[in-house]
Amino acid sequence: MRAIVQQAYGAGDVLRLQDVDKPAPGPHEVLVRVRAASVNHADWFLTTGRPYVMRAALGLRGPRVAIRGRDLAGRVETVGAAVTRFRPGDDVYGETTTGSFAEFACVPERLLALKPTNLTFEQAAAVPLAAVTALQGLRDVGGVQPGQAVLIDGASGGVGTFAVQIAKTLGADVTGVCSTRNVELVRSLGADRVIDYTREDFARGGQRFDVILDLAGRHPLADCRRALTRTGTLVSASGFGGPVLGPLGRYVGALALSPFVSQRLRVLAAQPSHQDLETLTALIDAEAVRPVIETTYALAQTAEAIRHLAERHTRAKIVIAVPGSQAGPQPSTKEAGDD
Repeated sequence: MRAIVQQAYGAGDVLRLQDVDKPAPGPHEVLVRVRAASVNHADWFLTTGRPYVMRAALGLRGPRVAIRGRDLAGRVETVGAAVTRFRPGDDVYGETTTGSFAEFACVPERLLALKPTNLTFEQAAAVPLAAVTALQGLRDVGGVQPGQAVLIDGASGGVGTFAVQIAKTLGADVTGVCSTRNVELVRSLGADRVIDYTREDFARGGQRFDVILDLAGRHPLADCRRALTRTGTLVSASGFGGPVLGPLGRYVGALALSPFVSQRLRVLAAQPSHQDLETLTALIDAEAVRPVIETTYALAQTAEAIRHLAERHTRAKIVIAVPGSQAGPQPSTKEAGDD
């Protein structure tokens, strides 16, 4: 089969389309014929090996897992002997630990769910990591309740576009923060108010929020706290930092300070979950949540897609179409965005 293979850390040029052996599923795994995958910031971090602290787990000199890619949508080819939830021919979506930028991928059964019937493979591949991150950040870590004021900084990005919609399904009053070009997109996703960060700083305005989901990492911790209510919750999922520790210092600072203040300062570390995927499927089927795709690349263009993510202020989700994938209409004619 063909796959995008990486033998060393670096920019997109370390990724090569190569012929590799087709994987065989273990007892609890499903072999999926990949029809589409999507690109996440995690793929850029894994490609570059930055921040360097990550290499202790990924491989010091080069990546232990050679094939990149996390999200996928496709059709079940075969199943392991202990698999009970799927059978050959099922259309599925989810995350993989072995690399989705390939024609086939072995995926643990527990990381998959049946694909929403009203989405193409390309649309479905845009959902898993980003939407599960948004759901867990708002519902589980943020504890969002109906009627609460929620601010999403980075509302036009891959996670942010889902977060705006999911916050509305939780009954929140939603404020999205994005750049000028994405204001209408964020409003179209259901945000009650949209702040253009090039013109207004939410941290210096008068409104206080019950929950802030920080997907952009633009503001110091103190500024985010200033925009919270006295007992509000800050959920950090991004942050700037050096090449060694990246946002780790910001996370440690938030966790260290949290016990001494009335506000809850939390770090989001999302985990793959087929139960959460099934929750998202129900929301998608009810047309309460929809994926938004900026552009689609071919498998052979994966390196270019990852460079696009890193260099071009990416808007919403970037999808990789694998040969033989089901073509179909994009989820929206409106553009989406990442800040």
